[in-house]
Amino acid sequence: MKKFKLFIGNQWVDAEGGKTFVTYNPCTGEPIAEMACGSAADTEKAIAAADAAFRSGCWSGLDADERAAYLLKAADILESRLEEFARYEAMDTGKPISETRSIDIPLAVRAFRFHADSVKALTGKVITVPGHQQFCYTSYEPYGVVGSIAPWNFPLHLLTRSIGAALAAGNTVVCKAATLTPVTSQMLGEVFLEAGVPAGVYNVVSGSGGVVGEALLASEKVSMVALTGSEAVGRRLMEASAQSPRIKPLSLELGGKSPIIVEPDCDMDGALNSAILGFCMNQGEVCVSTSRLLLADEIYDEFLEKMVARLSRIRIGDCLSEDTQMGSLISEEHLRTVQGFVDRAEAQGAKIRCGGSRLTGGDYDKGFYYPPTVIENVTPDMEIFQEEVFGPVLSVTRYSTLDEAIELANNTRFGLGAAIFTENIRKMYWTAEKLDAGTVWMNCSTKSNIETPFGGNKNSGLGREDGVEGLLEYMKVKNHIWFMGPDYDNPYGFEDEYK
Repeated sequence: MKKFKLFIGNQWVDAEGGKTFVTYNPCTGEPIAEMACGSAADTEKAIAAADAAFRSGCWSGLDADERAAYLLKAADILESRLEEFARYEAMDTGKPISETRSIDIPLAVRAFRFHADSVKALTGKVITVPGHQQFCYTSYEPYGVVGSIAPWNFPLHLLTRSIGAALAAGNTVVCKAATLTPVTSQMLGEVFLEAGVPAGVYNVVSGSGGVVGEALLASEKVSMVALTGSEAVGRRLMEASAQSPRIKPLSLELGGKSPIIVEPDCDMDGALNSAILGFCMNQGEVCVSTSRLLLADEIYDEFLEKMVARLSRIRIGDCLSEDTQMGSLISEEHLRTVQGFVDRAEAQGAKIRCGGSRLTGGDYDKGFYYPPTVIENVTPDMEIFQEEVFGPVLSVTRYSTLDEAIELANNTRFGLGAAIFTENIRKMYWTAEKLDAGTVWMNCSTKSNIETPFGGNKNSGLGREDGVEGLLEYMKVKNHIWFMGPDYDNPYGFEDEYK
């Protein structure tokens, strides 16, 4: 079993009082690693190390090319350890190793490389203003210390898309590792150490969100906080920022309840496969999961019949088995939460078409396995239509016209993603324009790229991660005004004593 201390100022240090906790494989219940359990005081030490590093200029004072070189070296080291990281990410989260090997770790590597390249190409701009007497230009500067709060569903991928941008911009970082899945966030300390990144640039504290997260919010030395998490936690961050002596800019990627509209003229096989991937990938523990299927009357019966048949063939099992396509939910507590949503939907009049209860027997008894679950007869007033389940649960609602489908799609307080399936290009474009979401997928679902901006509308968050837009979230814009007129301002008519 691995043992991790806190990574602060390029040193591995014990938590205050030597407190530790153990993280377990949700598929088997076996221990994975013993983690140091950070306190508020430990978090302050990490913040102080990050602040000292930022003020010294050892990172922010480097040329963009120099920072990029460090990030590219870290990417190479991470890539060389891909199989090791993929294995620990699978064990920590319960997701199939086939996913961590092909999605999670490669995207983490890509995040470092993309932001390293992007920051080298970043430029300010000259702005023309009236009067021909001013030369104005903008530049970008880092905020300072960034607190990055990692989620438990994609611990490394979603952390690196945040810190990759923050570090490329010249900030230093204190990461709060996800309590349920902290291992790879700590292992990243080994990568930065080997890459020779200066002390204090990357720091990571594992421990309770109520302790470590609150300490990041309270500290006046932390200039910005980034979160990928729930709507409730996002609201807490906004309240804390408003109440803090130093108002902190926030980057918030929060929850979703993404719709997928399937028109009668769709490519049915493509729509089926994308719809299944959209709510089953990572056991449905995906903020942008397309968990609301809006299905046209004309194809309703055929589509669901074929979907249920395909879902029955998904292989559910141990995360480290090469054959596994779906693993375990993250914890027993979360499984009970998912089951509660399903039970309440049935009580409200919805019909369970398949799944609907925990898998048991044999190796299933060791973990928290839940099958793909399809719920029919769902109406907009039901909880299952409006609330994020964060499990492999799909709510299905019929519609008669595309206008009705768009209205149903937008009938939620979330706006992270939405999908439309049709072979009519004009219809696809028109629908995409009407959907209120940060990302609209057209004849696909839940795809995300480091190169393109990602984030939500409405209660799904603030700001954007990924893309050049994601890099700019971690930088301040400064406007420079140089007066070049024949005379300096003298609105009060003072005599010039020095003429």
